[in-house]
Amino acid sequence: MAREQQNVDPAVDPGPAGKAAVRAIWALGDYDRFADELMWEIGPVLVQAAGIGPGQRVLDVAAGTGNVAIRAAAAGAEVVASDLVPEHFEAGRRRAREGGVELDWVEADAEALPFDDGEFDVVTSSFGVIFAPDHQRVADELVRVCRPGGTIALASFTPEGLGGAFFELFGRYMPPPPRGAQPPVAWGSEAHVRSLFGDRVSSLEMTRREYVEQASSPADYCAFFEETFGPAVAIRRGLVDRPERAAAFDRDFLAYATRSNRGAPGGPARYPYEYLLVVARRRR
Repeated sequence: MAREQQNVDPAVDPGPAGKAAVRAIWALGDYDRFADELMWEIGPVLVQAAGIGPGQRVLDVAAGTGNVAIRAAAAGAEVVASDLVPEHFEAGRRRAREGGVELDWVEADAEALPFDDGEFDVVTSSFGVIFAPDHQRVADELVRVCRPGGTIALASFTPEGLGGAFFELFGRYMPPPPRGAQPPVAWGSEAHVRSLFGDRVSSLEMTRREYVEQASSPADYCAFFEETFGPAVAIRRGLVDRPERAAAFDRDFLAYATRSNRGAPGGPARYPYEYLLVVARRRR
């Protein structure tokens, strides 16, 4: 059954111009380097949690450069990697070739996936769909494209962990989100996830885990983000004619990196980010 037209709430929908602006932000910097150095370890976690293996058809939503998707293909699955930002695909294809695997790369909006109902055995997203403004529309799409009895596996920052403070800081300097947009870290709340999926899933396993980002110092941590992380690059570019505001961002970011550092004195800076690992089974 082909995808049906959804009713879109204009209070949350940023429209084509808004989507294009989001794509432009995430295309800045060097996302492949960013993901490789800080969070590449999460891909195998989702593959194992979802039980991905040979013979399965898998969709990774907001796939970036293939953190989960390439690992799923290596496990023997037939994989589609989708993302709103196709600028990531060149690096993803290179990584796939280096890993000796093949998969499809499809430009797609997580709020309106261009796939048929029940097309996939497993649907995943690692710190990806959390950035779409309308969480309910995303959840509806994840359920829709997953076959009855299939699996949905997600990794999302929790509001109580470092991700909550990080996104609060960046939110003060980014352009305002669409009216009614929900914060990314809400996906890390168990109650929020339950409300999004409701009775459309027969089981919902949620566990809190942690991964650690590292840098030689808090200053180097900030510098790495400002070189590679699209939103940080966008903030600095947007403030080029506002030096006082730019200096305030630099001070606030360094203050965050300094107080959040859990590394030993004199050693590398360590940033343990808590995330919610969700494994849901779509009701048959």
